[in-house]
Amino acid sequence: MFILRLRHGLALLALISFDLTTTASAASLSGALGVTGQGDAVVRADTSFKWTSRWFESDRGSLTGYWDAAYTYWARGKHYRAAHSLSFSPVLVYEFNTRHSFTPYVEFGIGAALFSKTRVGEQKLGSAFNFEDRLAFGLALPGQQRVGIRAIHYSNAGLNHPNKGIESYSLFYSRAF
Repeated sequence: MFILRLRHGLALLALISFDLTTTASAASLSGALGVTGQGDAVVRADTSFKWTSRWFESDRGSLTGYWDAAYTYWARGKHYRAAHSLSFSPVLVYEFNTRHSFTPYVEFGIGAALFSKTRVGEQKLGSAFNFEDRLAFGLALPGQQRVGIRAIHYSNAGLNHPNKGIESYSLFYSRAF
């Protein structure tokens, strides 16, 4: 029940932030390679638009975010075929202030994903529509580049059964253009 309330609260925050961030900066392209919780390969390509707004600015850092749209390829295994998914998510980013040429950050987002099938690898998702919950840690580098590690969980939040969900863990690289 707590997770459902948290998702509703974050969805409301996303709607409010959409109104506050209707103008976005240049696009970023991102690629990620990783594995699922079951050890299958995952390849992801994203495009994102950074929000122009900043909140809670202090000596330690500030909160910002971006809109993210992605395609994910879920590799096939010995007993199942490959799957694909499209997702869209508002992502909150807390960037820490440093005196170095790189900036550490943490990001968190909850969005929606549509899968090509309800079984991905050994996991039965219960529906093609799923929520995408993410947590990432990374470094912003010179030249508007970013690197990091990301964990993403997909599930239908109990809307359909079964609701086993699936996770992906990946290394990613992005660059703004």
